[in-house]
Amino acid sequence: MKAALLEHAGPIEDKPLQLRDVAEPTAGPSQIVIKVTACGVCRSNLHMVEGDWLPATPSSLPIIPGHEVVGTVSALGSAVRHLAVGDRVGVQPIWSTCGVCEFCLSGREQLCRTKQITGETLDGGYAEYMLAESAYAYPIPAGVSDTEAAPLFCPGITAYGSVRKAALSPGQKVAVLGVGGVGHMVIQMAGLTGADVYAVTRSAMHQAVAEELGAVKSYSPKGADGSFVPDASLDAAIVFAPSAASVAEAVRITKPGARIVLGVAEPVPGAIDIGDEKIIVGSVLGNRQQMREVLDMAAAGKLRSIHADFPLAEANEVLRMLKAGEIRARAVLVP
Repeated sequence: MKAALLEHAGPIEDKPLQLRDVAEPTAGPSQIVIKVTACGVCRSNLHMVEGDWLPATPSSLPIIPGHEVVGTVSALGSAVRHLAVGDRVGVQPIWSTCGVCEFCLSGREQLCRTKQITGETLDGGYAEYMLAESAYAYPIPAGVSDTEAAPLFCPGITAYGSVRKAALSPGQKVAVLGVGGVGHMVIQMAGLTGADVYAVTRSAMHQAVAEELGAVKSYSPKGADGSFVPDASLDAAIVFAPSAASVAEAVRITKPGARIVLGVAEPVPGAIDIGDEKIIVGSVLGNRQQMREVLDMAAAGKLRSIHADFPLAEANEVLRMLKAGEIRARAVLVP
């Protein structure tokens, strides 16, 4: 099969992904082989490809990136009973978990310390075929296309987890900082709670996307122009803009008692007034039931992914475009 293989990390401008012929995977007893029809392109793929997370991630080289994958089942392991050849399924970043730790047993499997990560510890979906653990593959609802479904398996579940943690109520005001692959879904999901959503982004293109998806208004970060959010005016903030300045902005624009949800690994400002009793919480992905709920939302027409599709052979160029801020919301590779 063809796969975009990362053999050596490096700047995306040097085209570190190479289209190679590699062996097709073979399913073990509890596994399936997926014929990939769509794979979303995530900023974390860019970080891994450029070597930002070495030596821990990827866990080994060479590796096939890609962790928001949709396709059809082409082969089944001997113990798989709930899927059939030809079924449309999707796979998210959580490839598998231990199933027995305190996190797995309490519906927080994304916190499992021994989880396997699609495209980071095991080969992912930048390929024509991919191996998956059947218990972590999700049937795709009818009416949701493959390329529309693929971004649901990372931006969709990530957005859902963050909005749940924001604990929004009708009439509240929430800022979404960062309007990209995840942020454009956060805006939609936050709006479904009845809260008024305000987008914060430097990009005029992303400001337009935010308002198209229901944001009451789009603002620039303070200092960028005269349209910034007033101090201490919002009930909550959800941050997916990858910068410490965005975290500081979220602290500035939220009122006392607000919830600030961080979906980025950035430092929290040191000068936070404890008398304001703001709650700052991290958020990563979600559990399998929540993933099913995201798919149901899309099937009901309550959630859509804005995406642009590209051939698998253009993986390097797509990641370069993502780095340069040229992707409107999500890019999807199609083998």
